[in-house]
Amino acid sequence: MAGRDLRALFGTNDPGLSTDEAFVNRQEQWSLIGAALAEHLRHTAAPGFDVEDLEAPRNNVIVFHGIGGVGKTTLSRKVEAALADHEHRPAQWGEPPWTPDTGERLLPVRIDLARSAGTDFEHVVLAIRLALAEKVNRPLPAFDIALRRYWEHAHPGEPLEEYLRRRGLTGRIGQALPQQMQTAMSEVAQALLLPGAVGAVIGQVTGTLVGALRERRQTVKALAGCRRLADLLEAEPDLDALSFHPHLLAWELARLPADKRVTPVVLFDGWEEIGDRTHRDLERLLQRVVWLMPTAFFVITGRSRLQWADRALQGQLDHTGPASWPGLVVHDIPPARTPSPADTARDRQVLIGDLSPEDCDDHLARRLSRDGAPLIDPALRAVITARSHGLPLYLDLAVMRFLEIRRGGGRPQPDDFSHDFAALVARTLSDLTPDERHVLRAVTLLDAFDLALATRTAGMTHQAPAQRLIERPFVRENPFALWPFHLHALIRSTVRGADDHTDDRWSPQDWHTAAHRALEALGDQWAAGATHDRLLLVGCLRQGLRLARDFGLDLGWLADAAWRYVGDSIWEPLEPPARDGAAASSPRTAAEALVELLSALARRQHEHRERTADRLAAVAGGGLLPTELHEMAVYYLAKAQRDLGRSEPSRRGMELVAAGGGRLAPAARRGLAHLARLSGDFPTALTAAGALGWEGRHRRVEGDVHWVQGDTAGAAAAYGAARAEAEQHGIAGERATSQAQRAFVLAFADPLVADDELDLARQLLIGLDLRATTLTTRIAELVRDGGFASDIEDRALVLRSEIGVAGLVSARATLELAVCFHHAVREDHPAVAASIDRLRDLTLGDYAYYVDIAHFMAGFPLAAPSTARWLDGEAATRDRWRALVTDRRGLLAP
Repeated sequence: MAGRDLRALFGTNDPGLSTDEAFVNRQEQWSLIGAALAEHLRHTAAPGFDVEDLEAPRNNVIVFHGIGGVGKTTLSRKVEAALADHEHRPAQWGEPPWTPDTGERLLPVRIDLARSAGTDFEHVVLAIRLALAEKVNRPLPAFDIALRRYWEHAHPGEPLEEYLRRRGLTGRIGQALPQQMQTAMSEVAQALLLPGAVGAVIGQVTGTLVGALRERRQTVKALAGCRRLADLLEAEPDLDALSFHPHLLAWELARLPADKRVTPVVLFDGWEEIGDRTHRDLERLLQRVVWLMPTAFFVITGRSRLQWADRALQGQLDHTGPASWPGLVVHDIPPARTPSPADTARDRQVLIGDLSPEDCDDHLARRLSRDGAPLIDPALRAVITARSHGLPLYLDLAVMRFLEIRRGGGRPQPDDFSHDFAALVARTLSDLTPDERHVLRAVTLLDAFDLALATRTAGMTHQAPAQRLIERPFVRENPFALWPFHLHALIRSTVRGADDHTDDRWSPQDWHTAAHRALEALGDQWAAGATHDRLLLVGCLRQGLRLARDFGLDLGWLADAAWRYVGDSIWEPLEPPARDGAAASSPRTAAEALVELLSALARRQHEHRERTADRLAAVAGGGLLPTELHEMAVYYLAKAQRDLGRSEPSRRGMELVAAGGGRLAPAARRGLAHLARLSGDFPTALTAAGALGWEGRHRRVEGDVHWVQGDTAGAAAAYGAARAEAEQHGIAGERATSQAQRAFVLAFADPLVADDELDLARQLLIGLDLRATTLTTRIAELVRDGGFASDIEDRALVLRSEIGVAGLVSARATLELAVCFHHAVREDHPAVAASIDRLRDLTLGDYAYYVDIAHFMAGFPLAAPSTARWLDGEAATRDRWRALVTDRRGLLAP
């Protein structure tokens, strides 16, 4: 169903503009209401149901909670309309689970609890009774007499008719209630044989009626069935006593004839307006209405969950705890599967989620139209949808902005909606306490948080405001996350970015101070965590880097955390999102430089090495980082240059870092050993490896030297020792790299053993982002299948493409060597020659000895003496490589 959007209609002079108040989605909420209401109807129709049982648990309420602007009020109105007349039910909602006859006996009563509506408890009671006056159209004596007694005591001299007229309830319905109450008075007076004049005096009637009820007179037999009527008529007729009168209403409804029986469905909207967690006076009265009317069904919409199932509220409310309200129990752990409507009918606390992108687009398309066509074009609708994060209020505000731009003669563009609406801030903050607003602003600085982090960021000494805030629907919870709470994305960006005109808005210095507190709190959490808690390290780094970058903070603990991040060689993505509206530029602060450095290191697994080298060169040339972090940039720049085949600049960088004696000096000495190996100076490389120690990954360097000699056993042993050392030190990336190299060299010697080694390498790579190591395992698979498989060239073609994207010259040369091995085993001399030509083109500088190894494999003579310094001489090396080929050939089927 769609109505007229009057605000939009009166916002333009365009007579051809159609403005519909579109209503989309919410089928799931309707299904939940239908299932819960159907279960309620079955319960109240059961033979053992007793309306006067005040001890049985209550399950006659369902709660829909969500952030301001998510559509709770609209849902409440649509449910009221759908229950009142099936023709007003949105077509997408489908048929309810009850029969049409049952639907005719449902009586929706929607009560707006917003302060602007001026609703008080008297209004709530009268609204329910007025609805029944029209539907039932007969007196309800027990309730009507008690209400008349209360009214004359609380409003002396003010007729009920006059009160209803002032509240806008005059007309047929407003007249029916006083008439029915007077009829009830007259009937009771007649039954008590009171004179007509006396029957108009409520005190005389109730006094006589109480006596008759106590004496169980036959004349009041009908009312004597209500066991608590006499007590209520004797109680002081104040507001507290009025809150127990709904019991009389429920009793009267239960004794109606079958053809008159109705089920009230009371919809309380704006529940957050009735008070706060400290002042629950009105909530206590409304809870009594729900408890004392077990035949009625209640649909409550508000911003927060209902806390009635919390035992801690005992004493503040009459009925608390899970035994009283089993359907309102909040479960900390979400279900392992999507609950069915039947399951959810028992779980009566429902978070109203955001609209899907499809529903957002549908909403915008139908909201404004001309000649049946949407006025907002698809591209602009897509931009607004993305910015809204599914919040209906944002869509409504965007529609008004669209009309505002058109009124000014402009044509709305996507950039016109790249800002936040201050109205969202006002709506979000409206029902928060000052302390809660303070915490909310603080946690907008954080991607995720827990109570301790939120409290420290806000600069508070107690967690109570943060505890209250996390119960709000705009705070989402994932109990399995490192920090379980995070803000709704749109609310977070709006509170941070929109013009804030509230009295307690923060100054720029307030934001800077809170960011500093947040950074310190994150550092303390990381320092207090386990040494090898990688998840905590990465989480703290991601949040800390963003804070330091956005607010120009000192690096502090981020420097040590960066070293811990690099040391494990895992390379999870770290780069925080770009600042809104900030164009890409060179780093200007140490924090920006560190963000760029760590981002380049992580992204090098997904970017061409040329791009990595350019980024690292910019960081190293900026001179913004402390000495040790500057050396980190220089070292990894040298590694990238080596991968690109630029040995001389790589050597200069490695020498600079090694001479500095910092944390990466051992790694730089390893880099120099690698450069010696790449040039073919194997004795120098092996000697250097002996002095590297674990910090310089000496065992892996030894393996790198031995395998090119054709010594697969020696290389495998060295790589195995390197893997064991990495396990001992808990360095996952080094462990996986060493194992991949071990699998690669064993693939030349024994395909069956290589299978197991490759399985282990793949297992160790799970959860790691190591592109070069992954490519090593892929090349090892080619070597393992060399001579056997017929698709080696096809697989090599795919790998050449992937390696080209990565920009790894060394991997490309190793791949061609693997292809040479395959063709040598098959004695395909033309194919070997073609592979050697490709190798020669790839190894004009480094890796020139790969061409020699290819000749050794195929048994070809060298055109010129080898320039490499082999450990055992050229002849012994040739024999070992030729033996690997002939051994593999012997495994081929005859």
